[in-house]
Amino acid sequence: MEKISVLLVEDETTLAGIIKDALEADNFTVRIASDGVAGLDLFSESRPDIIVSDVMMPRLSGFEMVQKIRQTGDNTPVLFLTAKTSVDDVVEGFGAGGNDYLKKPFGMKELVVRIMALLGRVGMNNVQGKDSTSEYTVGQYLFVPARRLLTYLPDGEKTELPNRESEILERLCTSRNNVLPTKEILLDLWGDDDFFSTRSFQVLISRLRRRLSKDSGISIVNFRGEGYKLICGTG
Repeated sequence: MEKISVLLVEDETTLAGIIKDALEADNFTVRIASDGVAGLDLFSESRPDIIVSDVMMPRLSGFEMVQKIRQTGDNTPVLFLTAKTSVDDVVEGFGAGGNDYLKKPFGMKELVVRIMALLGRVGMNNVQGKDSTSEYTVGQYLFVPARRLLTYLPDGEKTELPNRESEILERLCTSRNNVLPTKEILLDLWGDDDFFSTRSFQVLISRLRRRLSKDSGISIVNFRGEGYKLICGTG
């Protein structure tokens, strides 16, 4: 199997070394940058499969670094490592373009699982296990899970969804007009239902709502304490 390339941006030298050794023992290749400025340079040079980044760093924070990467139109998955725990911090991280959070301290197995999940290499509906002919009509949209492709039919606009958004949308489609339990999807895609995972899920639901917003007949309704339901006028 081809090795997954990781750009690790971490200013704590000891921690960076531990993470690098652990990931390389698990068949990853890892390049390390010690701050956000170096991270930008190394990203441009190496074009990794995924970025794993600390938040608080000298010269340029992880949030600022990822914002600059996103401004170029690049969608490389980003996993933030952070000791920050407030709701505002989590929202800021996703607003900067992050895809997931892992709270320090963490276990190396959990880090590997989060990386693989962001890359779509694990989970019951990974790309290899999908029916390549499966597709869903969602109001005026066509969604093809195997390609993670969402098409707005009136004008043909196509959007390739990040893996987690695609997985969530597929589950909403298969449970259409029924409530998809929040706990079920958190345990399936994140492996736990803690604060960070729950907040990540909520942010991705918000992103999906925006992606589907051209059709006013589509809604993703929150049933507090239960889960979410996809409702659309057609399909």
